[in-house]
Amino acid sequence: MTFAHDASLAGAEARHAGDHDAVAASVAPPVSFERFYTVIPAGGVGTRLWPLSRANAPKFLHDLTGSGTTLIRGTYERLAPLTGERVVVVTGEQHRDAVRAQLPEVDEDDLVLEPSPKDSAAAIGLAAAILHRRSADIIMGSFAADQVIAPVDAFQAAVREAVATAATGKIVTIGITPTHPSTAFGYIRRGERLEVDHAPSARQVAEFVEKPGEARAAQYVADGDYLWNAGMFVAPVGLLLQHLRAAEPQLHAGLVEIAEAWGTSRQDEVMQRIWPSLPKTAIDYAVAEPAADAGDVAVIPGDFTWDDVGDFAAIARLNPAHEQDEMTVLGEKARVYSDQSSGVVVSDTQRVVALIGVQDIVVVDTEDALLVTTTDHAQSVKQAVEALREKGDSDVL
Repeated sequence: MTFAHDASLAGAEARHAGDHDAVAASVAPPVSFERFYTVIPAGGVGTRLWPLSRANAPKFLHDLTGSGTTLIRGTYERLAPLTGERVVVVTGEQHRDAVRAQLPEVDEDDLVLEPSPKDSAAAIGLAAAILHRRSADIIMGSFAADQVIAPVDAFQAAVREAVATAATGKIVTIGITPTHPSTAFGYIRRGERLEVDHAPSARQVAEFVEKPGEARAAQYVADGDYLWNAGMFVAPVGLLLQHLRAAEPQLHAGLVEIAEAWGTSRQDEVMQRIWPSLPKTAIDYAVAEPAADAGDVAVIPGDFTWDDVGDFAAIARLNPAHEQDEMTVLGEKARVYSDQSSGVVVSDTQRVVALIGVQDIVVVDTEDALLVTTTDHAQSVKQAVEALREKGDSDVL
């Protein structure tokens, strides 16, 4: 699919003063999806989903929706019609075999393994630096491995608009139309409408807003100009790296050095030497917010359902309970008896779980750990994980 009237990436980047390193002197050809690459950051343990999600088996490796598809596989399949085999996955070294098993289509050269977690700026920035060395014309889209989205065609339509907008020299985020005044997400305030061919809903980003309190969240939803920040970014790789260099020069320099050695005999040595010294920060702080202040960020509204499956209350939402017993049950081996009870049970064992007269309960039963809470307290599971770590019980984390 070709956007025949989009401005060239080279010409757009040239308008950003002080950074002409990767800008070609000639006009680039029209934008095509052949220049678009998917980047899937697959990191984060998902501590609010403990003991199901753990360091060696994080949530993106699980089927949390009862669909028969893991979260990372679902992410790949949503984007495959747009980028085909042009997919880069960034994940931890310990997850290599599991990711390869779930995404056999991804080439070994497109699997970027982190020696240790460094937050999203390092993960996404390294992917951008590696792709930039392949071609300065690449537009990359970063989409987390652990999100649930439907319908797929509405998501893909938003991505197409984002690519068209990115081709004009913008970092583009896809903001989710809020369904309720959530305090769990950051927000994006929309600014003026942009005139972009093939992207009629593109708007300037006025500002990114941190997670609000309940009253402020209700105000945002009523206002109508605020969207949830889902952490989806589509951008020319050169422009993303330009802003990363301005805001986080040490991080930028380290990632570029790693990328320069990528695919050579020096790759492992450089990665092991540079990676531990890199600062940890989120892509929002390192790129998105300063770029928005500079007027370089646009937003496409996503009119689709979206959930980052952040806790067990989300699993209950995403897996409608059987009408008879109001209990959501996940797990091939699960053996659950429920009477006048509601909630969610996730079981990795064949132990019988009997629930009588309890409402909105959460039970997660694994071989070496048992969690019992309620959907109202699902966010507090993270505190239990932190307490166990402090006590030295890291064997179950």
